[in-house]
Amino acid sequence: MTLEEARKRINELRDLIRYHNYRYYVLDAPEISDAEYDRLLRELKELEERFPELKSPDSPTEQVGAKPLGQPLGYLEATFRPIRHPTRMYSLDNAFTLEEVRAFEERIERALGRKGPFAYVVEHKVDGLSVNLYYEEGVLVWGATRGDGETGEEVTQNLLTIPTIPRRLKGVPERLEVRGEVYMPIEAFLRLNEELEEKGEKIFKNPRNAAAGSLRQKDPRIAAKRGLRATFYALGLGLEEANLRTQHELLLWLKEKGFPVEHGFTRAVGVEGVEAVYREWLKERQNLPFEADGVVVKLDDLSLWRELGYTARAPRFAIAYKFPAEEKETRLVQVVFQVGRTGRVTPVGILEPVFIEGSEVSRVTLHNESYIEELDVRIGDWVLVHKAGGVIPEVLRVLKERRTGEEKPILWPENCPECGHRLIKEGKVHRCPNPLCPAKRFEALRHYASRKAMDIGGLGEKLIEKLLEKGLVKDVADLYRLRKEDLLGLERMGEKSAQNLLRQIEESKSRGLERLLYALGLPGVGEVLARNLAARFGTMERLLQASLEELLEVEEVGELTAKGILETLRDPAFRDLVHRLKEAGVEMEAKERGGEALKGLSFVITGELSRPREEVKALLRRLGAKVTDSVSRKTGYLVVGEAPGSKLEKARSLGVPILTEEELYRLIEERTGKRLETLAS
Repeated sequence: MTLEEARKRINELRDLIRYHNYRYYVLDAPEISDAEYDRLLRELKELEERFPELKSPDSPTEQVGAKPLGQPLGYLEATFRPIRHPTRMYSLDNAFTLEEVRAFEERIERALGRKGPFAYVVEHKVDGLSVNLYYEEGVLVWGATRGDGETGEEVTQNLLTIPTIPRRLKGVPERLEVRGEVYMPIEAFLRLNEELEEKGEKIFKNPRNAAAGSLRQKDPRIAAKRGLRATFYALGLGLEEANLRTQHELLLWLKEKGFPVEHGFTRAVGVEGVEAVYREWLKERQNLPFEADGVVVKLDDLSLWRELGYTARAPRFAIAYKFPAEEKETRLVQVVFQVGRTGRVTPVGILEPVFIEGSEVSRVTLHNESYIEELDVRIGDWVLVHKAGGVIPEVLRVLKERRTGEEKPILWPENCPECGHRLIKEGKVHRCPNPLCPAKRFEALRHYASRKAMDIGGLGEKLIEKLLEKGLVKDVADLYRLRKEDLLGLERMGEKSAQNLLRQIEESKSRGLERLLYALGLPGVGEVLARNLAARFGTMERLLQASLEELLEVEEVGELTAKGILETLRDPAFRDLVHRLKEAGVEMEAKERGGEALKGLSFVITGELSRPREEVKALLRRLGAKVTDSVSRKTGYLVVGEAPGSKLEKARSLGVPILTEEELYRLIEERTGKRLETLAS
């Protein structure tokens, strides 16, 4: 490449990256994936290194993000005043391979003039929005976004809707900056998008965008209902005065002062130690409650930070080791339409099968009409696909440059694909209004019998189809009227199978209100929300009397969800269903209310147990214990099964008591005075 060719490409890349910075940091509406952005930035850095005479101080490689909004733009009004950070906020350089992490350590060795290995702290890289909290004499003065690293936007009122952010501190430097990340948990993100989908509105592409959009709401009450969380990991102003020696000490100091440190962290020695943590956390990635796109590797010794300092853009003592963002090109060959238990029709894209991150992907949801219009996707298009958060298949973009002109628009059916009833359209949402639609019945029964709902293991999809086909059930209440004679008339149903199924149906009556609320498929209600509703109201009878205001008081219930729940609770058909379930003997009280034996104790579980993990969690909660997913100083016990994850190391570093599965069961039996088999049943 000649100098002029390099100059032209560098200018193109700079303009392109600045544009995407603006889309990402300011509008919260990215057009490309993080992996595509990283590739552009890497190409620019490599060209600038090959042609140092073309380097420029205003290059995106020397900057952190984009300037905050200064004027109203579209639906985003710039109501947040600019805030200049007392000390600059930096970004991180990225590593994508083990060799690049080794190169990072070699740069440290050269700069310090001595050989490693060095001690590091490895932290989850939460994919959220960077924020800075500024305190004077222990009182929170303001909170702001990172912006371009020097100036951000004030978002104090919205940050204060996150209950774990402290307003007052004791025993801290007179002037203090605390840096962290605001994020939206995956469950809250899915619930928010489900609410938006139900209304046919534009959905958020990922939890990071949802968090950023929520933090920029003009009405803090909206932000408060979005379920935002925060995790903190660094100090700006005040770091020297805090007299901390290591990053590990800093994280523990933050926790001691009341800041949430919800991302995982552990110590590692040398590049090989970092790699071991990286590999372990990569395997656990899909189980995290938040999206993580890698790990952050920091020298543990803070005195080395001062020696190494910063480049114009990033610290020399830390690097982000990114998880692989595997993206594949494939064709959208067909679109089918599925009918859910509420009657909403959802388009599903059928892809030419492609292997991504360990599994074959052949189907991807296209959400609703708004999503298809925004994506501008057509049947026959080549599309770029990845797994959001390493789990959910998602179309990143349409490869329009590969269009041949033979692609066909996606046409919505006028009639229900399952029952033929004419669909109704509510905004951008297509819905089947037929209460007897077999798809609605099938999905309602399938969900009701699922493991995390009423857990009727013998009731699989094929059997549900047979029961509906024979007219033996019309809704979930009919399951409790089934007799052995009814089942024996079905194909491949022997006496033993029939007895087992009836036994499981009978056992499902005692699952409790938490599981029942989730099983009944109330709009927007997942496992956590079902548990919150059960804890708040205690009985189905009390919930049926709930007002909108009372529902809004429940943790993580937003206005859309509250209205949807209230509409369902007042529906005569739903009330009739509840009445028939109650007559059948289904328990409608919260199980978690009665337990006192483990009251005041909290547990975290890691590794594989001999019993289903959800069953053990339910038992602990029923006995009054609190069960969480992350280890902290407040954790009472870590329960360790086979092949435990990184939580074990974290628990050891925090001094959290550790129990084997057998020790846990002995503790339960000692506290209750009953045998485990009796309690588990």
